[in-house]
Amino acid sequence: MIDVVLLIGRLLFVALLYLFLFAIMRTGIGLVRGQRKKERVWNLSIEKGPKELRGVSIAVHGPIIVGRSPSADIVIGAGYVSARHARFSLMGQNLFVEDLGSTNGTTVNGQSILDPVALTDDDIVTVGDVVIRVRRS
Repeated sequence: MIDVVLLIGRLLFVALLYLFLFAIMRTGIGLVRGQRKKERVWNLSIEKGPKELRGVSIAVHGPIIVGRSPSADIVIGAGYVSARHARFSLMGQNLFVEDLGSTNGTTVNGQSILDPVALTDDDIVTVGDVVIRVRRS
């Protein structure tokens, strides 16, 4: 008789444990979904430059390298653009751009940059004569 009571107790304990884990998992998924809905995404839109790049819009989810090298994320085949010219990178909810030691430099809203610069919505980044508008949507 005691064996049956222990067996029922164990089965009840396992069932409660599974219900508890299911409730935690469901809450966690709800939190993740809620965060993604509210999250705003940074976009890079190429407004001026080579014909094949004009109008291209790229969502930023990680570091993006701009340059002439085929290994760059945005390849600009022009002599005035260095192989690895500039890097866009996310830090928390902020987007930064930094010049990677290019020959002709990188500008943000017409100002040359040497160190990483935090970008705001509607900033203009110029790499050579390619104009990239930064938007947050």
